[in-house]
Amino acid sequence: MDAVRVPRRVGRPRSRPANVAGDKGYSYDRIRVWLRRRGIGAVIPQRSDQKANHRGRPLKFDPDSYRRRNVVERCVSWIKECRAVATRFEKLARHYLGMVKTAMIERYLRLLYL
Repeated sequence: MDAVRVPRRVGRPRSRPANVAGDKGYSYDRIRVWLRRRGIGAVIPQRSDQKANHRGRPLKFDPDSYRRRNVVERCVSWIKECRAVATRFEKLARHYLGMVKTAMIERYLRLLYL
């Protein structure tokens, strides 16, 4: 999250997004507290086992924002078409990042020339 830079029309990029979307696997109190401390909205559905134990005000959840999460999921799926990225052949982080960038370039070129 520290490397996030959200571009704006004018001025320097924001270092914090307005909202972060995640699936039910990220529905933990420590994640929600971490996001709340930084002023970031959480668009994370609540797990069924948490609903029974939840007391007080229900957690805020915006289903329209959550639906837009599929763009990221499709992008990850496209990247994982590259076998080296999917199986993580490269163990060093900088080499792996290079493979992810190469996979994205390949995807863009495929879209551009098809």
